[in-house]
Amino acid sequence: MLKIVLATKNIGKIVEFERLLGQVSNSIQVLGLNEFPDMPEVAESGTTLSENARLKAQAIANFTKLPALADDSGLFIDALNGDPGVFSARWANYQGESSKERDLANIKKVLIQLENTPVSDRSASFKAVVAYCDSRNYAQVIEKEELGVLKGEVLLEPVGDGGFGYDPIFKPTGFDKSLAQLPAGVKDEISHRGIAVRAILPFIKSHL
Repeated sequence: MLKIVLATKNIGKIVEFERLLGQVSNSIQVLGLNEFPDMPEVAESGTTLSENARLKAQAIANFTKLPALADDSGLFIDALNGDPGVFSARWANYQGESSKERDLANIKKVLIQLENTPVSDRSASFKAVVAYCDSRNYAQVIEKEELGVLKGEVLLEPVGDGGFGYDPIFKPTGFDKSLAQLPAGVKDEISHRGIAVRAILPFIKSHL
């Protein structure tokens, strides 16, 4: 069984990546950072999704001595000049003890900021950069990244119980449901993260 470390403790994200990686190989085991309690926190000091994804992938690969896959994603809202963008995960300053509570706090802040914005002006995009790093051979560190984009709009209120993050308030273009209402298979097919992961999968498969 091939092992790859995913740069997250979020169970929902781990399950999502397991589904996506399983599309090309059933011999890849996805490990979350929960499996490495001594792993130091990686400061997301980059100013772009690409910089943060690479920082995490490199640090985790070096620490675990296993191939690492990291993503940084964000919700870019046109009416907010692209915010929360790269700060999406910490938009409400990490309010709450659990990831679910922090998600709700982030959603609440966005909806307050958009409360006077009409439906016609609530366009937004989800963007994700997925970065892969394998430093097992220090003489030749292997790195790759891909970008995925999903266009849509921000809803007036949260709808749906699935997904995580901003999924309950994001309606993809061409759909009449939020990401949180869509079946997992449909979300995987259209999501920004799914697009980026599928783009990088052939490279990962050939280098594991």
